[in-house]
Amino acid sequence: MAFRGSKVWLWRWRRNPLRRRADKVEAWVVLGAWLLTALAGVFAGLATSRSVEGTLARERVEWRQVEARLVAKAPGTFAGQTGTASSDQVWAKVRWAAPDGSSHTGQVRVRPGSATGTPVSVWTDAEGRLVTRPTTPAQAHLRAALIGALVGASAAIVPFVGGRTLCARLERRRIDQWDADWARFGQQRGRTAG
Repeated sequence: MAFRGSKVWLWRWRRNPLRRRADKVEAWVVLGAWLLTALAGVFAGLATSRSVEGTLARERVEWRQVEARLVAKAPGTFAGQTGTASSDQVWAKVRWAAPDGSSHTGQVRVRPGSATGTPVSVWTDAEGRLVTRPTTPAQAHLRAALIGALVGASAAIVPFVGGRTLCARLERRRIDQWDADWARFGQQRGRTAG
């Protein structure tokens, strides 16, 4: 096991006769990669979060709850339970009027055995198409934050991996230079490397 001395922070930035040009280049590459990683992650995350939150806010404004009616009796029989779990519901065809007055039909979940003409609340977009219930402001904020964090982390990976790849290439080049220098030193001393 090799002994390693104490780690000297920022050694590539200090004056040192053993510091090579490659060390200075690597120091700048590491600094640039970290800065790009932080900036890309933060800006991409914030931009995505704002975009998602804006879209969800627009949905809350544009989407409307309307009353639809069952077109036919819903399949199954209602057992008298008051639960509203989706497992207690069946798919049935309903009809509703869009804001422009046109009639639309679609499939929604209702209680089993509901009679024809039973009113059902559904959510529609500006064109009258069925949509899910819009998110609340708290749900929208949480969703936007999670998506923003995921996109920010994904965007930060690109410059981070690029910097690590460039540092690995610099390290390989430095090792090749050391090999060449040792081979030259061995020839000067009358020995061959190998």
